Parts: sequence; C-alpha cells; structure tokens
Amino acid sequence: MTIQEMALNLPEVTEEPHFEKTSFRVNKKIFLTLNIAQSNAVVKLSLVDQDVFSSMSNGAVSPIDNKWGTQGWTQINMNTVDQNLLQDIVKTAYTTVAPKKLIDRMID
Repeated sequence: MTIQEMALNLPEVTEEPHFEKTSFRVNKKIFLTLNIAQSNAVVKLSLVDQDVFSSMSNGAVSPIDNKWGTQGWTQINMNTVDQNLLQDIVKTAYTTVAPKKLIDRMID
C-alpha cells in the first residue's frame, strides 16, 4: 500500500496541493505532506511520538532540522522506512490533528 493510499483510507481525508508537494488534510489541517521527487514525507506528530518513531526507524524518521521540528514536524525517508512503521506513523499523524469523532471511526 502506498503512503497516499494509507492516508486516503482514513476518514474524511482530502488530498490537496501544498507548494511543490502534495498535502493530506483532515478538517482542513495538514497531517502529511509528500514530496515524491525527493522521496520524502513530512508528518505532524506530538513530540513524544516524534521521539518514539525516530528511535524505532534506524534513521529513516527524524525531526525537521528547524523550528518546525521542535513543533513535531517529522521527516520520513520514503526509500528506507519500514512499511509497517510507516503505516503506524501515518495513523498517528492523522490522530494528532483529527477531531475525536473521526478518530473513533478509524478501522485498524
């Protein structure tokens, strides 16, 4: 399953342009951007989740190297990330910004 499919399978997600990237949003809030040309994704996580996923990823996941990283924005190297870990990251990013009523509709 592609990262796009992972995101679009979540309740009420829309896909929209965001500068040179594609963004995935819920309730108009971005939880994931994808830059296919650079094989890079960026997700919004809590700082705790950012730390956990970074430590589990063998270098494929890390905070962005600027103030956005200190706010939970996390980059993913799409060439090296484990697909099961990626699916967990996408779901977690979604739950970071989605309203509770939509989170309750998620299917594992």
